[in-house]
Amino acid sequence: MIYVSDIMVKVPKNYKTPMQTIVYETLEKLEISFERVETDEAISMEDCIEINKKLNMQMVKTLFLCNSKKTNFYLFVTTAEKLFKSKNFSKALNISRVSFAPPELLENILGVKMGAATVFGILNDKENLVQIVLDKDVYLEEWYGCSDGTTTGYMKVKTEQVVNKFLPYAKHMPTVIQI
Repeated sequence: MIYVSDIMVKVPKNYKTPMQTIVYETLEKLEISFERVETDEAISMEDCIEINKKLNMQMVKTLFLCNSKKTNFYLFVTTAEKLFKSKNFSKALNISRVSFAPPELLENILGVKMGAATVFGILNDKENLVQIVLDKDVYLEEWYGCSDGTTTGYMKVKTEQVVNKFLPYAKHMPTVIQI
C-alpha cells in the first residue's frame, strides 16, 4: 500500500523540482486554494487509489500526445477509468491519429517526467506548442485532482478554478470533448 500523508493546505517547505516550485508560486499568485498530500512515488492510476481516498476526489489521467511528425502536441485530461483510444480522440478533434509523445518531449516542453504530467506543466510551454484538451466528464467535475509536478505530490483544486482562472492566466484555453 502506498504511503499518503495527512492533508495539507500550505505550500511545501522544500520544493523537489523546478516545476513544483512554479506550480505552488502560481497557485499562490492566483489565490487558488488547494489541498495536497505527499506520497511514495505514484506513477500509475492504480497508485492513485489511496490518494483519491485521502483527498476525497478522483485523480485525473493526463496524457501527453503528439502527431506522427511530432509537430502538434496535446495534453489530454480525462478520467482515470477511461481507456485511451487514439482513434476516438482524433475523431473528436477532427485531426490525424495521435500517439503518446516521447518522454524526452514531455520533459523538454512541459518540464516534468513520466508519471508527473499535469495541466500546470503548460506554464513551461512558452511557445504555446501544446493544446489543452479536457474530457467533458473532467470539465463537469467539482474537483480536479492532479500531480503538483512531481510523482510524490498530489493535490485537489476546484475544476472551475483550473478552467476559469489558471488556464486563462497560462494563455491556454481548453478544448472540451466528449469521449
